[in-house]
Amino acid sequence: MANIDEIIGQAPPRSIWEAVWPQRESYHPSPSDWRDEVIYFLLPDRFSDGREHQRELVDRARPANSRPAGWMWNQWAASGRDRFQGGTLRGVISKLGYLRELGVTALWIAPVWKQRPVTTVDGVPAPDDPHGYSIQHFLDVDRRFGTREDLVELVGKAHEHGIRVILDILINHSGENWDYDLGTPGSPQYVVRPPYAGRDGKLPFGAWRDGTGGRLPHGTAPTEPDHGVWPNELHDPDAYTRAGGDGLGWGQGGDDEPDAPYRRADWFSRDLDQSKELQTLIRIWTYWMALTDIDGVRIDTLKHVPPRDATLFCGALREFADGLGKANFLIVGEVGGGDTIEERYLDLIGRNLSAVLETGETRRLLRDVALGREDFPFPDAVEEFFRRFATQGVSHRSLGSVYVSMVDDHDDLSIDPQLRFGALTPPGHSEPDPRQVTVGVALLLYSLGIPCLYYGIEQGLTGPEESERGWLMGEGWGRRELSGDRYLREAMFGPEHPRKAGAAGRPVDGESPTAAHLFDMDMVGFGPYGTTGHHVFDQDNEIYQRIRMLLAARAAHRALRAGRQYLRRLGRADGGYALPRPGDVLCWSRVLAGTEVVCVVNPSLTETRGALVEIDGALNARTQELTVVANTAEIGGVTKHPLRSAVTVLPGPGASRHIELQDLPPASALVLTNQPVN
Repeated sequence: MANIDEIIGQAPPRSIWEAVWPQRESYHPSPSDWRDEVIYFLLPDRFSDGREHQRELVDRARPANSRPAGWMWNQWAASGRDRFQGGTLRGVISKLGYLRELGVTALWIAPVWKQRPVTTVDGVPAPDDPHGYSIQHFLDVDRRFGTREDLVELVGKAHEHGIRVILDILINHSGENWDYDLGTPGSPQYVVRPPYAGRDGKLPFGAWRDGTGGRLPHGTAPTEPDHGVWPNELHDPDAYTRAGGDGLGWGQGGDDEPDAPYRRADWFSRDLDQSKELQTLIRIWTYWMALTDIDGVRIDTLKHVPPRDATLFCGALREFADGLGKANFLIVGEVGGGDTIEERYLDLIGRNLSAVLETGETRRLLRDVALGREDFPFPDAVEEFFRRFATQGVSHRSLGSVYVSMVDDHDDLSIDPQLRFGALTPPGHSEPDPRQVTVGVALLLYSLGIPCLYYGIEQGLTGPEESERGWLMGEGWGRRELSGDRYLREAMFGPEHPRKAGAAGRPVDGESPTAAHLFDMDMVGFGPYGTTGHHVFDQDNEIYQRIRMLLAARAAHRALRAGRQYLRRLGRADGGYALPRPGDVLCWSRVLAGTEVVCVVNPSLTETRGALVEIDGALNARTQELTVVANTAEIGGVTKHPLRSAVTVLPGPGASRHIELQDLPPASALVLTNQPVN
C-alpha cells in the first residue's frame, strides 16, 4: 500500500502541512450511481465491541430476564447519557458479514476522531461525548475506538465484503479545547460558555485546556498530544470566531448571511473561522481520504458554514477525489431546517455537493404514514408525503439521487418525541410493536432517494417495554428538553458496564480498548431493550429477515432504485378509485422504461386486509399478470401471495387496469412486477 503502513505505524502528524502525504498504489472506485446503494449508519461506541460471543441474546419476550438483580432504571439512563459504552472499530470489522448478509452496501460511521480526554465546565467534569463530534485531534483516532491502523483495516475489510465506507467529518467547529478570558472584575478569569458576543463581536482568547481537565498557563501553546487542539495550524487564536454562545439568542440570521449568528456562535464547541482556516481543513480531510481509501463523507452541520466556504470546501474534496479515480465520491451535507434550506444548499453548492441528509418534514411524514397517523400540520399525510416526490416541478426529490433519507438517526432533529421509530406507540394502541418497522423500512427503501438504515432498526429496537417506561419519566423519556437523544442510542452489543468517565476510560497507546480496568463496575451498560450484558445481533429475528428480503428485492430490480414514483389509487365499492387515507393499505409504483414495480404495505398492526390496486393502464395494456418478488408475510409463514406467484391483471373502468390482492397480514409489505422474473 505504498507508504500507508509506514504512516500508520508512526505517531499522528503534529502539522498537516508538514505531514508525509499518504500514497496508495490504487484506490477503490466509486459506484456509478449512489441510488444503487443502501447505507447503514452507526455510532462506533454503540454498535459492537466484537465480544458478543461472550454474551447471550436479549430475551425479547421477557426483557426483565436480561436485567440483573437490583436493577435501577436511573442508572441505565445515566449510563446512556454520560458515558462511552465500549464499542470499537474492531467490533465493526467483526460485524461486516452480518451487515453484508442483511444487504447493506455502504457504511456511514459517526466521527471516530480523538476527543478531549476530560471536559470540565466551571471546574465540574462534564459528561463524555461518545457521539464523537467534539474533536481534540483532527489527525488521530480516539483510543476508545481503536487506532488509525484499525480504521484503515476497517475500510479495506469492508471493501472486501462489497461494502463502501463513508466517514463523518466536521468543518465548522472543534471541541471545547480552550476557554475565554473575559477579564471581568469580580468574576472568574476564564469562562467556558459566555453569552453570544453579537454579529461583529470577537471575545478575548483565554487559555488552552490540558489533558486532565485543567488549563495551560496563559499564553502557553499546546505541546502534548492531549493538550489544546491538533494539528498545530489550529493553535492560532484567530482560527476561531471567538463569538461565544451559551445556546441562547443566536439562532437568527438568513441563509445567505455569511455572518449569521448560527454560523459564528459556539454550541458546546469552538467554532472555526472558515475564512482563515479553510485550506487547513481541506488539507486535513483530503489527508484522511488518501490514507483510508474511503468512498464518501458526511459533513456535519454544513448549514453552519457560509455558503461560499461550503462551496469551496466541497469543490476541493470533489477535485481531490477525482484525482484518486473516485469519480463519484459521495459528499453528503447535514443541512437542518427542512426542504427549503436543503434545496437552497443544493442550488448554491451545485454538483460539488452530492446530496443532503433528510432531517425535516419529509422524515416526519414518512413516520406518520407508516404509523397511519394524521398529524398537524399535514392532516392528509399520505398525499402530502408522495406530493414531495412529484416528477414535475422544482422539487429536488424528483431527482432521487440528491438526498439521503432515513427513518431514524442519532439526533432525530425536528421530531418529537425523540425516540426510535420502533419505540413509538401507533394510534389506537397501548404500546409499540416492532413489526411496524417493516412498514417504515419499506417506505424508505422503495421511495425516491438514497436510503440509509440507522443501526438497530433491523432488530426492531423499541426501548424498554411500556410497563417499565414510567420509571424513566423523571429521566425525560422521549422529551427532547430533558432526555436529549440518549434513547436513540442503545448499545447493540449489550455492554455489562460503561467506560469510566474521562481519561480513566480511555486506553493509553498500545493498550486494548476493551481492557477490563477501563470500565466502571459500579454502573450498568446501556444495552438494548433496557437491559445490560445481552446483545441483539440476531440474524434469525423476523425483523432482520424481513428487511433482508426487502433489500434483496431492491437490489434485484433497478426500477425500485431509479424509477419514477406514483401513488396508486384503491378500488371503491362503487367501481371507482380513490387515493388511500392514512391507515389504509398503501400502494405506489416505481416505473422505469416500461417496467412497473408495485409496492404495497398494510400499516395496520391488527387487521388482515385486501385491496384492489390501480396500476398503469398504458404500460400494462397487454400484461396478463404481475409476479410477486417480495412478501414479508412469508417470514411469518403466511403465503397467500408467495414469492414468484402470479397475480392476474384485470380490466377496470375505461382503459384502466388493476390487481386484486387478498389477505395482506398486519404490518406486511408486498412487491410485484410486470417483468419476467428468472
